[in-house]
Order: sequence, then structure tokens, then C-alpha cells
Amino acid sequence: MKTFGNILILGVLLLSEIAYSQQIKVISTSAAGDRLAIKEKVDFDVNPVLSKDPMLALDKNEILVQPEWKFQKMDGFGASFLEAGMICANSLDIKKKQMLFESLFDTIHGAGFSVMKSPIAGNDFMSAGGWYSYNDTPDDLEMKNFSIERDLKPNGLISYIKEARKYGKFQIQSPMDYPPDWMLTNANEQSKQDVDEKYFPALAKYYLRYIQEYKKQGVKIDYLSLFNEPGIYTKINYSKIATLLSDHVGPLFKENQVDTKIQMCESNHRLYGWNYFPQVLQNKKTAQYIGGLAFHGYDYGRNFDKIAQLRQNYPQYPIWMTEVCHAYVCGYPKTKPLPNYDYADGDFWGNEIISDLESGVSGWIYWNMVLDEKGGPWLVSEVHGDPEPNAQQPVVVVNRTDKSIHYTALYYYLSHFSRYVRPGSIRIGTYENMEGIRVIAFLSPENKVILQVLNSTDQNKEIKIRINNRRTSLTIQAASINTLIW
Repeated sequence: MKTFGNILILGVLLLSEIAYSQQIKVISTSAAGDRLAIKEKVDFDVNPVLSKDPMLALDKNEILVQPEWKFQKMDGFGASFLEAGMICANSLDIKKKQMLFESLFDTIHGAGFSVMKSPIAGNDFMSAGGWYSYNDTPDDLEMKNFSIERDLKPNGLISYIKEARKYGKFQIQSPMDYPPDWMLTNANEQSKQDVDEKYFPALAKYYLRYIQEYKKQGVKIDYLSLFNEPGIYTKINYSKIATLLSDHVGPLFKENQVDTKIQMCESNHRLYGWNYFPQVLQNKKTAQYIGGLAFHGYDYGRNFDKIAQLRQNYPQYPIWMTEVCHAYVCGYPKTKPLPNYDYADGDFWGNEIISDLESGVSGWIYWNMVLDEKGGPWLVSEVHGDPEPNAQQPVVVVNRTDKSIHYTALYYYLSHFSRYVRPGSIRIGTYENMEGIRVIAFLSPENKVILQVLNSTDQNKEIKIRINNRRTSLTIQAASINTLIW
């Protein structure tokens, strides 16, 4: 009797699984007020679509999902660890601080960020003190005075990372604006701030010590980017970066069995990456040390085709978009003071994310994760290209005066991807032809389909979805992003 009961239970479970597979879970964020809201499930039609060529039978408002078309594997989505964000987090009481970190890193109740940027020393939002490097002792070629002490302080990056790791798991990518000033050809004149080649061996040791000292603190750096926006910050050209990598950093890392992958550097625009990366990648001596490519999205809304072509030409390298933000100093169209609390801001970022993913991007990282009600605090160092004022748009605003937390539209749109498109997911094929509607789909490691539907119009839209000769229809709200899972 017990055996029969077990068989009966198993049969019920199998039928339940079959029934579930015929339903679509719907999560929506909309101008109407939904925020990652769980909506009523949608059933697939029982009757199959009878057509040998699905393209010929497509209705005008129909989305075709094609799992057999497979593209890049996803590494994840996230933002950046910066002292400014930890200053804001530390201004909150314990309960609100926990809520903030959970909302960013928890995979069930939060955004579930899984790839993060953690810069090497000074930049414009490392604002817990003045400009710094990890070794400000001139001509210390052996890095005897190398120290990450500042990063261990309450507002430091290691403190920030360790707090975040209580709530989730993520990879870390680390770029550098500038080496120590004493390694520059002329630290006081911006146009001449190149790296003196005689310091290449010392700079390689500087990178190595950074990786090693973080590891001692239990923090692994998964990807190292030698320079952040070369030519904008450090005035080093790509030919010299190739030499630094092939003759110094690469061999030193190999000798010391460092498993951190190298992304070479981060171009400040998609177009710059297209123009300059091949100069380095065509050099086999250098290319052997490269484990990925990284670019920034400051050519807002443009040149996605360049990244797609780069991906096609060099399919062996995963490509990450590792920095972009809503900042007027970066060329974002100026409309109103930052931070921006408007819901409409989300649609812009939804389109940027989809366009980058369609280009073949595997990782997508925003810049400032947390800032205060003034868009700061920021560090000012004009000689290092860090201006005053420099208010920017974060993912989350922490008001340090009244201790409130505000989740921007960007937070919700980005969360639709970071929470549901988990690392290891594969982008799969889609086809649609509807004005104002964009779609992109993924297959999860658990074999679930995740379909993102972006409605940029001011009208509700009736859409149909077809996959493997199954079809369903539903209405998506105006100005919304919708995650459909089955």
C-alpha cells in the first residue's frame, strides 16, 4: 500500500510539473505603479500551431522565441563598489542598511547583482579622503610600501565588498584610472600624464600586489583591467599597453600562478573599443594573456554594431560593458538636477541594456550603485580629471539627511535582468516586428525560458508569444518592462 501511495504521489508531481510547464510566470514594472510585481500566470494554448515555417505564420503582434538559436553565455549584471556608496550606507541605522544591501544583492528579494566593479585606488567617487594610490613612495620599485590600509577602513572597498557578500555572490572586475603619480611622465600636466616606461616592471608588481593583498583579505579579483579609459585618464596609448601586458604583467602573473583574468583596458566608448582593441589583439604575444574585453557605454545609444562586429571577429573573448552612468559631465543630455527620480529614466536604460546584450555582451555594469540626495559625495582632484561639481545618477539614492532610501527607475529595470537572467544563462533567438516593443530571451541553467519584453510606448499592447508551436497572448502595460518565465 505504501508503494502504491508513493507511485500516486509521484504521478501527481509529474502531472503538476507538466501543468506548470504550460504556464508563464509574469513579473512587471510599469508607469502605472507596478514594481517587480508578480502578475497572474498566463497559460499556453492547448492546440499546437501547425506550420513547418513559423516565420510565414507569424501575426503582426507576435513574438517568436527560438531556443535553437544560441548566442553568448551570460556572466551577469551589477554596478560599482565606491567609497561614496559605503559612506551613504554607513549613514543608515542597522536595519535600513541591511535592507539596502539585501535589495542590491539578494537573488530572491533584491536585484541579485552578480558582476561588480571595484576600482584600484583613487577616482572621482573614492571620496572618503583625498586622492591616493596604494604606494605613494617615489621610486619604491619593489613595492615595499604598498598598502591597502584605506580599503580596510569602515568606508573602504574591502569593507563594502565583505558587507555585500553577506547577501549574495558576485564576480569582481577591477580597473585603474592612474598608477602612482611618481610613475607618470608628468603628474602635474594632464596632457603629459603617460606612464614612464622605466616603471613598467614596478607597475606590474603594483598590479600583482593588489591582487595578492585583496586575496589575503578573502577577496578574489576575477578580472583586472590595466587602465580605465586610457587617453582620458592615464595618457598611455594602446601600443604601450600591449608592451606592458606582454613583457611585464602577463609573464609576472604567470610566474606567480595568478588566476585573475586580464581584460586589457576599458575604452570609454564602444567606438574606441572597435578602433583600438584590434591593435592589441592582433599581437599574438599580447593576446595570449587576454581573458576578455571591456568597454564603456558613454556613446549613449550609438555604435552597438561596432561591439557586435568585435564579438564576431573575436568570439573567443567574452565582452563586458563595464561602466556607464547618467552624468552630465559624460555627455548625457542635461534636463534637470541629479539625482533624477523620474520613472521615464528606466526606459532609456532598458533600451541600452537590450542593445548591448543583442551586440553580444556577457556582463553589464553600471557606475555608481549608491549615492546621496546631492548625487555625491564626490572626490575633487582636477589634475586627475575629477571635477567640481560632479553630481551623478546612482542605482539607489540614500538621503543622508532624512535617512530615506529611494530606488530609481534604473534599479527596477536593471533588476529585471540581474534577478532573473542569472550567470550561466544563454541568450537565445527571438523575432518580433512591433513598433515600440523590444524583446530579448535567455535559456537558464535550469532550462527555463526568460523573455524580457520592453514596451516603450504610452499604450497598453496586446502581444502573442510562440515557442515550439505553442502560442499564448497577453496584454502588457504602457511604459513597462516585463519578465516572462516558463
